[in-house]
Amino acid sequence: MLETFNVDNWVTQLRRGLIELCILNMLANEELYGYDLVKRLIEIPGLGIAEGSIYPLLSRMRKMGLLQARLEESPQGPARKYYSLTAEGLRCWRMMNNHWDTLSGGIQRLRQPMKEGEA
Repeated sequence: MLETFNVDNWVTQLRRGLIELCILNMLANEELYGYDLVKRLIEIPGLGIAEGSIYPLLSRMRKMGLLQARLEESPQGPARKYYSLTAEGLRCWRMMNNHWDTLSGGIQRLRQPMKEGEA
């Protein structure tokens, strides 16, 4: 029996890889604290990410050597954890963006507008 294509599963898999790329891009030019990263990711249309899934990802990326973290005291509450890219994170950021540019450009060339009457 043939399986039907599951669009929801495809979208979930696509989002997983894009979230890492988004985090690397946000940290490429500035250091950010965790909650600021969360707020920015949640604002990206179509990314559909839950706040609780970002912190484990940041921890995993730190353990992989892509990010470094430091704590800073905050006058508004508990200490904030700030993230920045390591040298390996910068290398990965460049490679991922180069691949994304190539891939998205190729996909864009494949996309053709539908002709009138097609559905």
